[in-house]
Amino acid sequence: RRLNVRVNIELLSISNPVHRKDLAVRLTDDTDPFFLYNLVISEEDFQSLKSQQGLLVDFSAFPQKFIDLLQQCIQEQNKDIPRFLLQLVSSAPALDHTPVSLNVVETNPFKHLTHLSLKFLPGTDAEIKKFLANCLKCLKEDKMMLEEKLKKTEEDLTRQLSYTQQSLSEKSRELDKLKNEWTSYTTALSNKHSQELTSEKERALQAQTQYQQQHEQQKKELENLHQKSIQQLQNRLSELEVINKDLTERRYKGDSTVRELKAKLSGLEDECQRAKQEVLSLRRENTTLDAECHEKEKLINQLQTRVAVLEQEIKDKDQLVTRTKEVLDATQEQKVILEESTEEKQKHIEKLETTIKSLSAELLKANEIIKKLQGDLKTLMSKLKLKNTVTIQQEKLLAEKEEKLQKEQRESQEMGESLRMKEQEVCKLQEQLESTIQKLEESKQLLKTNENVITWLNRQLSEVQMAKKLDTPASAHAGGRAAVSPLGMPDRPSFHSSGISHPISPLYAFQNFLEPTHSKNGNSQCAVPKVHLNSQLSKLSRCSDAHTVPAASHTANKENGDQLGLEPKYFKKKDDSIPLRGLSQNTLNSEYLRPYLPAKAQPSPKAAAAPASAYFPG
Repeated sequence: RRLNVRVNIELLSISNPVHRKDLAVRLTDDTDPFFLYNLVISEEDFQSLKSQQGLLVDFSAFPQKFIDLLQQCIQEQNKDIPRFLLQLVSSAPALDHTPVSLNVVETNPFKHLTHLSLKFLPGTDAEIKKFLANCLKCLKEDKMMLEEKLKKTEEDLTRQLSYTQQSLSEKSRELDKLKNEWTSYTTALSNKHSQELTSEKERALQAQTQYQQQHEQQKKELENLHQKSIQQLQNRLSELEVINKDLTERRYKGDSTVRELKAKLSGLEDECQRAKQEVLSLRRENTTLDAECHEKEKLINQLQTRVAVLEQEIKDKDQLVTRTKEVLDATQEQKVILEESTEEKQKHIEKLETTIKSLSAELLKANEIIKKLQGDLKTLMSKLKLKNTVTIQQEKLLAEKEEKLQKEQRESQEMGESLRMKEQEVCKLQEQLESTIQKLEESKQLLKTNENVITWLNRQLSEVQMAKKLDTPASAHAGGRAAVSPLGMPDRPSFHSSGISHPISPLYAFQNFLEPTHSKNGNSQCAVPKVHLNSQLSKLSRCSDAHTVPAASHTANKENGDQLGLEPKYFKKKDDSIPLRGLSQNTLNSEYLRPYLPAKAQPSPKAAAAPASAYFPG
C-alpha cells in the first residue's frame, strides 16, 4: 500500500561524557499520530553500515546524500513507473510496532537495486507521548497565533463597518438629490431629441436611396473580383495538396528516425552513467597513487640534487687540474730556457779556456787582463750558482705540484666511482618503486575480494539467523530475547543474571550462533535478528523445514575439515596480502559460504526534512 510519510533528519552533537555526533532519523505520519519509528546512527554504527552495504561516503557527507536520495524519491513519486522508490518493509503482516527496514530502491528493466537499507525501531510509549506532546505544543502555539489574528481582524472589521454605514447614509442623501435633478434634465432632453429625430429621419431617407445605388454598383464589381479570386485559390489549393503529400511522407520518415535516435540516446545515457561511476572510482585510486608518486618524486629530486652537487664538485676539480697543468707547462718552458743559457755559458767558458791556453805564453803581459777576466769569471760563477739554486727550487715546486695533481686525479676517480654508485642506487630505487606499485595493485585487488567476502558473509549470516529463528520459535518465546540495532545487525547480548552488563563483541555473538543446537535452552539468551527481506520472507518460511537437514551434514563436513562454498584460492595466505581481521575460522569453514558480489551503488547530494512517499509491498 502507498502512504505519505514525513522523514525528519537531525544531527545531534553530544558533549557529555565524550564529544560525538549522532544522526537521528524519524519517520512520522501526519494522519496517524501513533505512527513513529526512530533511528540513531553513531559514527561507529556508520562504519559498520558502510562496510556492510559498500557505501563510499563519510559520516559527515552521509546525511546530505541520504536527503538527496529522498528528494529523488519525491520527484519520482507521481510517475506511473517511478525510477526511485522508498520501501518500508516489515516482517509482520501489519505495522504493529515491530522493527521495520527503510530501503531506497532504484528500479530498471533488469534489476531492482537497493542503494541504502536502514533498520528503524518503533517508538516506545514514552517516545510516542513525547512526540504527541511536541505536536500538541505546536498546535497550541498555532491556535494562540490564530486567535490573536482573529481578534485583530474582528476589531478592524467593526471599524470598517461603522465607517461604511456613515458613508452609506451620506451617499443615499446625495442620490436622492441627483434623482430629482436627473428627472428634470431627462424631460428637457426628450423634447429636444424628438425634434432632432424627425429632421434626422428625413436626412436618412435621402442618404438611403443614394447608398442603395452605390451598393448595387459595388456588388457587381465584387462579384467579378470574387470569381477571379476563386479560380486563383483553386489553383493554389491543388499545388498545396501536392506539397502536403510530400511533407507527410517526410514527417513519417522523420518520426521513424527520431524513435531510433531516442533508443540510441537512452542506451548511451546508461553507458554514460556507468562510465561516470567508473571514473569516480578510478579518480579515487588515482589520488592515492598520485600521493605515492609524489613521495617517490621527492626522493628522486633529492638524489638528483645530490648528483648535481657532485657533478659541480667534479667540474671545480677539473678546472683546478687544468690550471695546475698550465702552471706546469710554464715552469717546463722556463727550465728549457735556463738549460739553453747554461749550455751557452759552458761554451763561452770553453772558449775562454782555449784562449787562456793559447795566451799562456803571454801571461806576464796579460796579467791585468787575466785578473779582469778572473773577476768576470767569479761574477759569472756566482750568477751560475744563483741560477742553479733557482732551478733546484723550481724542480721542488714541480714535484709538489705533480703530487697535488696525482691526489686530485685520485679524488676525481673516487668521485666518478661514487657517482656510479649513486646511479646504481637510483636504478634500485626505481625498481623498488615499480615493485611497490605492483604490490599496491595486488593489495587493492585483495581488498576488493575481502570486501566482497565480508558483505557476502553478512548476507549469509542474516539468512542463517532467519532460518534458525524459524526452526526454534518456542525457545525464542520462552526466554530468548534480542535487541536489534538500527543497522539491521543484532546487538551484542548482555548477561544480567551473571552481573555482566558490558556488551559482547559481534564475533563472539557470531561464534555462539554457529554452535550446535544442544546449547539452546530456556536460561541462555540468544540474539534473534530481524531480516531485511520483504518478498523472500514467505519463501524462507516455507523452506524452514528444508534448512534443518543440512545442519547435520554441516557438522559432519566440519569434522572432516571440508571447506565448502568458496574456492580454496580465497583461503590461501599470501606474503603481500592484507589479513582479514574480525572473522573466525568457523565463519570461513561454514557451509553457508557461497560466492556473492553485491552491486555497489552511489548516493547523490541535498539536505532538509521533507515528506516523502513510502512504498509498502504486500
